[in-house]
Amino acid sequence: MSAEDQKLTLAEYAGDLLKHNRLFVVGLVIALGFFLIALMAAWIAPHDPLAIDFSAKLASPSAEHFFGTDVLGRDIFSRVLHGTRTSLLTGVLVVSMALLIGLPVGLVAGYYGGRIDMVLMRVADVFLAFPPLLLPIAITAALGPSLYNALMALAISWFPWYARILRASVIAVKGELYVKSSQAMGMHPVRIMLKHALPNSTTPVIVQASMDFGYTILAAASLSFIGMGARPPTIEWGLMIASSRSIFLEYWWTAFFPGLAIFVLVWGANLLGDGIRDLLDPHYSDKR
Repeated sequence: MSAEDQKLTLAEYAGDLLKHNRLFVVGLVIALGFFLIALMAAWIAPHDPLAIDFSAKLASPSAEHFFGTDVLGRDIFSRVLHGTRTSLLTGVLVVSMALLIGLPVGLVAGYYGGRIDMVLMRVADVFLAFPPLLLPIAITAALGPSLYNALMALAISWFPWYARILRASVIAVKGELYVKSSQAMGMHPVRIMLKHALPNSTTPVIVQASMDFGYTILAAASLSFIGMGARPPTIEWGLMIASSRSIFLEYWWTAFFPGLAIFVLVWGANLLGDGIRDLLDPHYSDKR
């Protein structure tokens, strides 16, 4: 099949997916919406998100303050808009750092096998032995609570999944004829890994990364909620909920709207990840 035919086929898959998978369309719209909000937050926010106004302390939602105000009189709507930047950056950085660590590990382990594979996978198993949030909490407690330490800790706890997924794909690919031919011609192993093994093994990793994007945002918000993530004056949804946890029963809007933003973004990211999985599924056209 020529490159033009492959592009046409991919375009047909994408068009069929957009036509039949309405939830994917919803996820795509939500993701694009939050991306635009992150870009334009400074222009569309009606108030300064850091401005303190004690005269408007804990004001309920109104025409002046759409989502009400918090304990310091700050406009929650403006803070939710600006917090979108932090949450999207969180997902991108955690997934990117986890991939930067996990891909080389999985690539080397899958291609060489033997003792190298055993050592690298046993190291990955050490990180997988911890519950999902326990290891990030321990690492962040050791390094000190901050948003960037939390992101680093989440990336360290996430990379073994990508390493194992890529390893399995590389093991399957290295038995293909084109890899065997490259080895027979004396091509350097690093070149074979980068030219043949890695490009033909990344589809499962891309799918997993798209699915993990929303979960990393939720995990980062959880760390901020318990005091192990973002610190003031950083505007972050989990931190906003944490600052209002003692008053939210009476002043419900202080926690409801940041929590709603987390829910909608994570939900949209999961729907988008499902759609990307279907798009990259070679058997997708057979399901229709």
